[in-house]
Amino acid sequence: MALASIAIASSNPLYSSLTLPTSRGRGGGSSTRRRRTHCLKITGSSLAGGSALFQAAHHTVDTYIKSGMVIGLGSGQASDMAIQYIGLQLGAGALKDIVGIPMSIACASEAAKAGIPLGHYEYCSQIDFAFDDADIIEEGTLISVIGRTINQGEESIIQEKSILNAANKLVFMITENQYKSGPDGSIPVLVNSLNWMQAAEEIDDLFLGDAEVWRRPSIGIAGPNGGEFPLVTKEGHNVLDVIFTSPILSLNEVSKSLDEVDGVIDHGIISKFPCTAVIASESGLSVVDNLPKNAVKEP
Repeated sequence: MALASIAIASSNPLYSSLTLPTSRGRGGGSSTRRRRTHCLKITGSSLAGGSALFQAAHHTVDTYIKSGMVIGLGSGQASDMAIQYIGLQLGAGALKDIVGIPMSIACASEAAKAGIPLGHYEYCSQIDFAFDDADIIEEGTLISVIGRTINQGEESIIQEKSILNAANKLVFMITENQYKSGPDGSIPVLVNSLNWMQAAEEIDDLFLGDAEVWRRPSIGIAGPNGGEFPLVTKEGHNVLDVIFTSPILSLNEVSKSLDEVDGVIDHGIISKFPCTAVIASESGLSVVDNLPKNAVKEP
């Protein structure tokens, strides 16, 4: 997709310095840390017709994907549009020799329909680039949360995170209301199904007063115990939704705390470096990354 013009917003210098709160203990605290992010604004007048996420998907494919790449294929509305666009580019001959590594059954099906050759993920696989939707991204750090909407046992947070972490380059595509300082909402946590209650109680004590802990159901109404049919992942784990009732001051500290809980297998927090967020809004796209100011970017 050709871009008519690219402008750097004067209110957002090329390298903006952000001051973010860090946490002590359960995620609160008064100390601060400084992070540098690179922010590129692509104005609305630069973009052709279509939804903001549609433009984010096309921008991601046009900017980052080259012929011969092995690509991690994410799930979600923007990822589906990116997959469809890759298929069109392959059909037109603009891209060649692409291999897609799907992060879920749903995106594997979408990729197959688009005509993208698929490979199977292995821990030794080299993945040149990956894209995905994120549920929320912490402003400045680009630490992200995934897996909030998984309700099928065949889907795997573990597989999705493994592919994202294995990629040489990662882009998340989100809307502007998903990019927040002090994010809120739930964080999915994978636990052993045999002793899930013990892990849930420990997590509840860890974030006492700041979050509620519910076991995710496969069908029916959600509740603390997951109803009569709790979700069991393909690896045999239950999913606990840690639902924060106040803004999270530091996803990094929450991640560290969850990693120390007995029975926790993994969770939906992902911290990847380098990482880029393509943020869609009515006024255009913002492209933010967490590279240091003096880093040399690959073409």
